[in-house]
Amino acid sequence: MAYTVGETARMLHVPASTLRYYDKEGLLPSVERTSGGIRMFKDDDIEWLRIIDCLKKSGMSIRDIREYIALVAQGDSTINERLQLFYRQREILRAQMRELQKTLDTLDYKCWFYETAKEAGTVEVPQQMAAEELPERFRSVRAQLQEL
Repeated sequence: MAYTVGETARMLHVPASTLRYYDKEGLLPSVERTSGGIRMFKDDDIEWLRIIDCLKKSGMSIRDIREYIALVAQGDSTINERLQLFYRQREILRAQMRELQKTLDTLDYKCWFYETAKEAGTVEVPQQMAAEELPERFRSVRAQLQEL
């Protein structure tokens, strides 16, 4: 089956301009056009778009996505290069997730801090708590904040 840009955009929950941009950047080499120049997306194109979306969400650059697509087009001789590309991006994403987890831990600590202060009527109560009095999961967060 074939889909227009609008239909494909609705199906994937992305703006039509994103699909046009991906096509212009050479990320969709197999997208066909009607005699009137209208892009028509097939099921294989939809699968590629889902992969591109995943790679973009992982933080991969358009340049690296283009490289991946070129490697796929070269065939099985590039399997190792593709694997290395995915390993590298996976590690980048894991590092970002570790940083996000630290950020979330800090926000959780500050929520606990202000909930405790609100209940006590003053910020002095959580500020003056000894480390042993804190919930265990916040001890390291507080120590890191105090280092700053």
